[in-house]
Amino acid sequence: MTAYFIARMRVKNPRKMGEYGAGARASIRQYGGEMVFRGNRVEVLAGNCDADAVVVARFPDLKTLNEWNDSPEYQALIPLRDEAVDMVMVSYERP
Repeated sequence: MTAYFIARMRVKNPRKMGEYGAGARASIRQYGGEMVFRGNRVEVLAGNCDADAVVVARFPDLKTLNEWNDSPEYQALIPLRDEAVDMVMVSYERP
């Protein structure tokens, strides 16, 4: 089953976010994933949202998504991510 992650973000440092984003995209591709969507918040239509951006990535399956998340390539980016952005990332499966 296809798996996705959705990351809701609040950018703290745009320069570091650019570095993190480039590294994350490269690592996602390395694990057979692809970026589906990245966008900046325009308007909250219902509820509360403190995120100012969102990213959606697709992987062939949940196993591959988890392999990417646990990979040395992505784990090495986490300190940079923590400096660049506050992020909530959640995985989903599409039946």
